[in-house]
Parts: sequence; structure tokens; C-alpha cells
Amino acid sequence: MANTRIGQQGITQRALATVERVGNKLPDPTLLFIALLFLVWILSWLASYVDWGVADPRTGEPLLIVNQLSGESLVLFFSSMVKTFAHFHPIGVVLVAMLGIGVAEHTGFINSALRAMLGLTARWLLTPMLILVGIVSHTAADAGYVLVIPLGGVIFYAAGRHPLAGIAAAFAGVSGGFSANFIPSAIDPMLQGISQSGAQIIDPELTLNPLNNYFFTASSSLLIILAGWFITDKWVEPRLQQSAIDEDLEDLPTMDELSQSERRGLRFALWAMVFAIGILVATAWPETSAWRGKGGSLTELGAPIMGSIVSLIFVLFLIPGVVYGYAAGTVDSAKDIITGMSKSMETMAYYLVIMFFIAQFIFAFSESNLGVLLALKGAAALEAAALPSALTIVGIILLTGILNLFVGSASAKWALLAPIFVPMLMELGISADLTQAAYRVGDSTTNIITPLMPYFPLVVVYCQRYMRDTGIGTVTAMMLPYSVSFLILWTLYLLSYWALGLPLGLQSSYIY
Repeated sequence: MANTRIGQQGITQRALATVERVGNKLPDPTLLFIALLFLVWILSWLASYVDWGVADPRTGEPLLIVNQLSGESLVLFFSSMVKTFAHFHPIGVVLVAMLGIGVAEHTGFINSALRAMLGLTARWLLTPMLILVGIVSHTAADAGYVLVIPLGGVIFYAAGRHPLAGIAAAFAGVSGGFSANFIPSAIDPMLQGISQSGAQIIDPELTLNPLNNYFFTASSSLLIILAGWFITDKWVEPRLQQSAIDEDLEDLPTMDELSQSERRGLRFALWAMVFAIGILVATAWPETSAWRGKGGSLTELGAPIMGSIVSLIFVLFLIPGVVYGYAAGTVDSAKDIITGMSKSMETMAYYLVIMFFIAQFIFAFSESNLGVLLALKGAAALEAAALPSALTIVGIILLTGILNLFVGSASAKWALLAPIFVPMLMELGISADLTQAAYRVGDSTTNIITPLMPYFPLVVVYCQRYMRDTGIGTVTAMMLPYSVSFLILWTLYLLSYWALGLPLGLQSSYIY
């Protein structure tokens, strides 16, 4: 048995070394999109001399590939560069949401709220509650990686359970269930904006709701919690019991109880949030509310409240964040609030650099008509193969999960795939909403087994607080059951959800 275990560990380490070696050869995502931009220019030049024999579905005319290296196209590219970047949909919505979330993080509101939720949980409910908090932490961008995951180890250790099981459960909720959340977050409008850009290659007038996957992702939270609970308690933790934690631990982190000032701040902040939500409900409830669309519905296309979702995220984090800061004494003046916003923007600097080149790539890709050509040819190939639509969706999930091992950024991957997948499946009659949902499943499930994910080494460090010999292979072996189970169960869940015709989200559909 021991020799078998050693052999299995050797295979795992060699496989991980191969993944890491191949992944390290990939360029930075920014450089990747610069290379793709040049590739679009070259391909459009070559393809512009070929008669592809297909009709443009937007005009009914023969499809022509526009040479992006022609003088006219280059002049248009450079003259539109600023506008292309400034009007790129994902940028504004993410930055606005992060302004409010940044204040809530800076003042300590999010930290105290998460600690309070975990501190009130019975021992037997620690696992599901920890995964739940990990899922909720998606609303605060990367807060879960630096707060919930280390607290998972602390809480399990304090309860007499294996601390690495707590870290594993938290990591599964924060990262493995990244697209499962019943609270809208910045990732929703970010992906929707990229999906919309891809869909408009085929249908320039098509718009998507920022919460077009909300019902699916919200209900997926229960799936991830139940699956993660079972895997942790019945599979991962029993296996970890064979690995003793170090006996000479020093400076072991502890789960501090909320201080009196933190409790006061949290109480006032939560009441402020309830009050703000109450005002929103009261103003949206009347049939004559200005929040409603022309048809009188809150969720119809063009309804002001639907266009204000990102702004509401900003306000509903800003208000309790400010109230908490003053009530708990973590804020002395309005300058501290501005500091919180500034710090959140500092974390977005790299994101802005990537978004600049993604915007330029999508502009050139769209102008060239290469996306339309790929969509038409890809749809023709899929139709010729006569594969069921369900198998096509499964293929997208698997391909995304594999790519996720090497390119971690959800927005960068989707910016690469959406201009191909979305219009291609639209030609098969599959909506952009369903294609995006399939992408989100694949994008989440393999986060927790790739050393190339930026926070993976941090998780190894968290584990080393309890077991100094912990390495990448240890964490990967610990998280592999979650990854495989989530991938299979979540894929089946999406297919079942689709078969039942349940709504994916607001103003969403399965058919184009």
C-alpha cells in the first residue's frame, strides 16, 4: 500500500511539473492579446483574398473579410483606439462596482461580517457554512483568498478538526465554486459585457442583461455547498487524518472574536444596508415607479433598474462600509473613504492594462469579419457532425476547463473565447446566455488544481502553517476530488437545468 501511494504521488508530481513547465512558456495575458491582435491583422490580410462562399447573416450579401492592414482599416483602428478602450463595456462596470466594495473592504465591514457569520456556526455545520462564506466572498473580488481561506484552517483547528480540511473547504467555495453566487457581483456584468460584444458580431442590436445567468449561478450555490460538504467530511478530511499536523507550531493564528467596536460597527452597518434596500424596494414597488421600464416591468429590456445594477452594487457596499467605518472607529474622516476607493483602484491597474489590449483585439477581430467567418464555418462543421446541442455545450465546458489550467483570468479567457463561441453557437440556435453559463462552469471547476493560478501558492503557504512539508502536490491531491466532482456534477446540473427549461437569469433565453 505504501509503495502504491508513493508511486501515485510520483505520478502526480510529474504531471504537475509538466503542467507548470508548459504553463510557464505561455506569455503574460497582456502579451497574449498583443500577439492575437497582430495575428488578426495578418489573418485578415491573407483571408481577404479568398472567396469563402458564405453569406453574411447580417446583410445576406457574400461575406467579405476586411483586411485590417489596409490603409483605411489602420487609420480607423488608431483613430478609434481611445474610444474603443473608453467604451469597452466591462471596464466601467467593474471599476464602479469596485469603488464601493473597496470602501467596504478598507473600513473592515466585509472582514467583520464574514467573521461574524463563521463565528455563529455549530461545529457540524462548519463545512457548509465555510463554503457558503467562500461563495459570498466572490462579491468582494479576491477577499476570499486572503480572508476566508486562512480562517478556514483556524476555525477547523479550533474545533478540533484537521485544519487543512478547513482550508480545502474554503478554497473549494472561494475558487472552485467561483461562478456560484446568489449575490450579484462584478463578475456578472464583466462576463456579460464580453458576451454581448461577441454576440454583436452576428447581431449588432442584441443586448444582454448583466444578470443573464443569475438564477442558474444562484441555484448552483446549493449544489456547490452540498457537494463540497460531502467531499470534505466523507473524503478529504478522513484522508487527511493520516497526515499529522506539526507538534511544535509557533505563532498559530487564532480566530479573534469581534471586539465591542467591531460589533457596534457591524450592527449599524447592517441596519444601514437594510434601510438602503428598503428604500430601493419602496421606490421600485409602485406601478408608476421610475425604476420600471416602458412596459411597467422591473426586469424588462431597458428598465432603468436593470441598467442600474452595477450602480446599486456600488451604493449597497458603500453605505454600510462608510457607516461601519465611523461606528467602529476605523475611519476618522472622509479622506479615509477616498483612500479605500483609491486602494481598490490600485488593485485594478493590471486589469486596466489587460482590458486595453483586449478591447483593441475585439475591435480588430470584429471589424475583420473573421469572427463571423469562424462562426459560420464552425456552425457548418457542427451541423455536419450532427452532434446534439448538449454535447456541444459539454465540449465548451471541457475546453474551458483545460484552458483554465494555463490562463487563469476569467475575463481574459472569455475575451478570447466569446468572439468565437458565442456567434458560432448563435448560428446553431443556442443563445449567448447559455453559452456564457457553460463557460462559467468550466472556468470555475479547475481553478483549484492549477499551480498557475496566482493564489495557489498562497494556499500552499496557508497549509504550511500547520504542516511545514506541504507542497504543491499535497494541495493538488487534496483539491482534485473537488475539481473532478464539481466538473461532473455542475455539467450535469446545467444540462438538467436546460432540459427543464428553468430560467437562466433575467431576460435570458436558451434559444437564439
